[in-house]
Parts: sequence; C-alpha cells; structure tokens
Amino acid sequence: MAYSNPSEAIEALAADIGEQIYLDVAKWHLYLGDAKLHTPLAEKLYPLLKDNQLAEEKVLDILRHTPIKLGGGRREVSMIDLLPMQCQVNLIDLLEDYQRKL
Repeated sequence: MAYSNPSEAIEALAADIGEQIYLDVAKWHLYLGDAKLHTPLAEKLYPLLKDNQLAEEKVLDILRHTPIKLGGGRREVSMIDLLPMQCQVNLIDLLEDYQRKL
C-alpha cells in the first residue's frame, strides 16, 4: 500500500494503533484512540518503519519514554507500564505488518 505523503501514512498507522492497542487501568481497557494517544505514538514509531529500522527493542524504548499523565498531570507513568504484554506483542506485529505494506 503506497501512501502519497508521510502524513497520510502516519494517519493510517495511528488509526490501526488506536483501534487495536489499549492501556490497562484497573482492568479497564482504554484504547489509545479513545485516549487520544494513537497519533503521537504513531508519529514516534513511523520513522522506524520508514527507515527500515524496526526492532522490538527500539519500539519498547519508545514506549518507555512516552509518558502518560495521570490525575490531571500530578503523576506520570511510562506507557510501557500501562500496556499489557499482549498489547506490546500486538503492537510489534501490527508494525511489522504495516512495514511490509509500505
């Protein structure tokens, strides 16, 4: 699937992330699309795909360095701490599939 520009590609990636990946908060599934975190995450991940540098450790590093504000910003937690392991695996799979389509 060819995209006419990077914005279109990021938007498509963000849509998939927003629908499939969620944060687990007290056994509630907060999908990244509902939390408005899908686009900022896609913007951070897209360069790995574009430059053919996708690696699990790089993705996990981005998740580690993506802060999620809780309690009106009184506390920050790393996104990786809120993603269940299965969501991390699903995200890697999603990114691998997406990269094959580029």
